[in-house]
Amino acid sequence: MGDRLDEAKGRVKEGVGKVTDNERLQGEGRTQATAAKVGRKVKGTAKDAGGRIKEAAGKLVDDDGLEARGRSDRLRGEAERRG
Repeated sequence: MGDRLDEAKGRVKEGVGKVTDNERLQGEGRTQATAAKVGRKVKGTAKDAGGRIKEAAGKLVDDDGLEARGRSDRLRGEAERRG
């Protein structure tokens, strides 16, 4: 949730900078929003990869619980990455 909040704060800051014709504030907001978006995507990709590994390991050792946790992690990671 922190990344989404930082992304929103950055967009607001960018908008205020645009309205007040403050290029520095506008640039700071754009940077903050972009950094938060990239961070969210990186975390989502890592969660997706970890979930795929758990899911495969669960299939390999015939552990339905591990496979389900892996699938859940993978889906959460995909959703987080997409935004």
